[in-house]
Amino acid sequence: MFSQIQTIPIVIDILKVLVTGLAAFVLAFSFTPVLTHFLYKKKLGIKIKQKSVDGKELAYVSKLHAHKAGTPTMGGVLIWATVGVLVLASHYFFPIVAKWTDTNFIARLDFFSRSQVWLPLFALVAAGILGLFDDYMSVRGYGKNKGGGMRFFSRFGWLIVISILGAWWFHWKLGWDAIHIPAVGDFSIGLWYVPLFIFVILFTAISSNEADGLDGLDGGVLLMAFSSFAFISFFQNKVDLAAFCAAISGALLSFLWFNVYPARFFMGDTGAVSLGLTLGVVAMLTNSALVLFLIVFVYVLESGSVIIQLTSKKIFGRKVFLAAPIHHHFEAKGWPETKVTMRAWIITIVTALIGVIIGILGAGKFHQ
Repeated sequence: MFSQIQTIPIVIDILKVLVTGLAAFVLAFSFTPVLTHFLYKKKLGIKIKQKSVDGKELAYVSKLHAHKAGTPTMGGVLIWATVGVLVLASHYFFPIVAKWTDTNFIARLDFFSRSQVWLPLFALVAAGILGLFDDYMSVRGYGKNKGGGMRFFSRFGWLIVISILGAWWFHWKLGWDAIHIPAVGDFSIGLWYVPLFIFVILFTAISSNEADGLDGLDGGVLLMAFSSFAFISFFQNKVDLAAFCAAISGALLSFLWFNVYPARFFMGDTGAVSLGLTLGVVAMLTNSALVLFLIVFVYVLESGSVIIQLTSKKIFGRKVFLAAPIHHHFEAKGWPETKVTMRAWIITIVTALIGVIIGILGAGKFHQ
């Protein structure tokens, strides 16, 4: 029966994506006890911020989250390390197993594709390592930032460098210069593609970092976002990219098992920033920049609330929200943390479904 199924390409492609996601979940779940033991043993716990980016006291947030001080961070390593190990194993180890077992399906699980996976994998691991350094500096109190860690503008600087390198590669090396408007078509925007690419990458990376303020909130949003792009990639016949997104989704699902309230560990910059950045790269690879903003509409609300808050305080000298990002505003109003998180997940499920539908039905010409 299985030998007959192996002759149906679409079935094999679907199984490839599903098996990859399941394998990532199992692998990440297996890694977690080792990682959490190490983080607790080394006392790599967070410090609760007392001041916002504008230097003002965080009257609500510091009190609401005081009990979380000392909870280990750097949990994002679990996700990008799992994906990195799995993608390399699929390319170098699975073919050997396939020969030993005489099973072609195992060999076909390889998703280390140069045209589809190399760029997002590089973004994931590179940003993950940089975020890891920032997390470590924050925990140990190193750096010029009060409380430790890179200053906001230093962190923002290396994100800009990565996004510029990505924009250069996409535009000048790959020749990309078009933006896709669902159900309308592709429009060449020439050099404007470069600032668009940079904006998308910075938006997803910074917004993901801002959303990583409640147990499970950002992990759930990212899980739904990467699952959505697994669907979109698959329908664009980018099966390896779909498998890559499924691998991240599987690892995120395992992470969430331990990150839901009360969290056993936190994602940290090594997870939030790297996954957000990678999400932006995937969106550009699928020519789905506009759909991205719909899928992660919660990110629009999070970043929008921060911009509104800072602008209002700077110009008018007063706050619009009790606290920003907006998830802290609802906390300050008395909503339980779990209620804020679950409602953010529900919003994302709805917007992600709409985004996937529009992304698939409004599909146009895609880069191969």
